[in-house]
Amino acid sequence: MEIKDRILQHAGSLFLHNGIKSVSMDDIAADLAMSKKTLYKTFTNKDDIVLGVISQHLGKSQGECTRMAGHAADAVKEMLDISHWAEQQFSGIHPSIFYDLRKYHPAAWALFSAHKNTFILDQIIRNLRRGIAEGLFRADLDVDVLARLNLAQIELSFDIDLYPPAQFGAIRVNRVFDEHFLLGVATLKGHRLFNHYQHITEDE
Repeated sequence: MEIKDRILQHAGSLFLHNGIKSVSMDDIAADLAMSKKTLYKTFTNKDDIVLGVISQHLGKSQGECTRMAGHAADAVKEMLDISHWAEQQFSGIHPSIFYDLRKYHPAAWALFSAHKNTFILDQIIRNLRRGIAEGLFRADLDVDVLARLNLAQIELSFDIDLYPPAQFGAIRVNRVFDEHFLLGVATLKGHRLFNHYQHITEDE
């Protein structure tokens, strides 16, 4: 592994588990058993590392989401697969990640925002239209409004004022959001398919 990739991997792990603000260049160097001199030869500063971590992570995420969408049998399965994948991504993530990005690392935040407002939004819109075409989502949906609602839920689940981490884990909140959204857009056929995939039996 190249030294740059090794630094990004270790720094990314530290950021995810401890938050970005609380991790210093000293911490990153110590975790890598590397001198700060070597670290600064590769990256100008911490902001440069954060940008690299986010860029690398978003590239991998786009590949994974595209792959899952292409392999899902239908729109309901696609949404569930991506939801389960997101749960794994959020597992163990520090609740201050989005706050730290927005406040202290504007370039990285701009990159994430662009990813969210283009790639993720397009994925949601395409999934909703697929579900309508398959008869699994209601034909009367206002796709543009609902896609942005679903998009807003990503950051909302990490709002530490609305959902204090001591009471609400990100995985729990995201699961409730995703299931509520999916069942809200689903037709009866889509609802039955959701129950099938989730192994739920309920009276009609």
